[in-house]
Amino acid sequence: MLFVIHARDRAGALPQRLAHYQAHKAFLGDTSAFGIRIVMSGPLTADDGETMIGSLFLLEAPDRASVERFHAADPFKAAGIWESVSITGFNRRQG
Repeated sequence: MLFVIHARDRAGALPQRLAHYQAHKAFLGDTSAFGIRIVMSGPLTADDGETMIGSLFLLEAPDRASVERFHAADPFKAAGIWESVSITGFNRRQG
């Protein structure tokens, strides 16, 4: 099943995001412990196309609980970067 994680950064979080980026990137490098596969992921940006304001993940996972475990272990979550997070199922229609 596919799931989307849509996470918006809290105001002023960019310096902290950058400080934890390498740990976040390393974490995303091996998701096998969570039984998920990252189909696509990347930062959400402001309208300038560059300033990072959040994160988006499209994940393949056996169930929502696996996605929740993955999300809970992310260094960005531990650092308190995200202000709001939604996890929803997704049905691919195109692409």
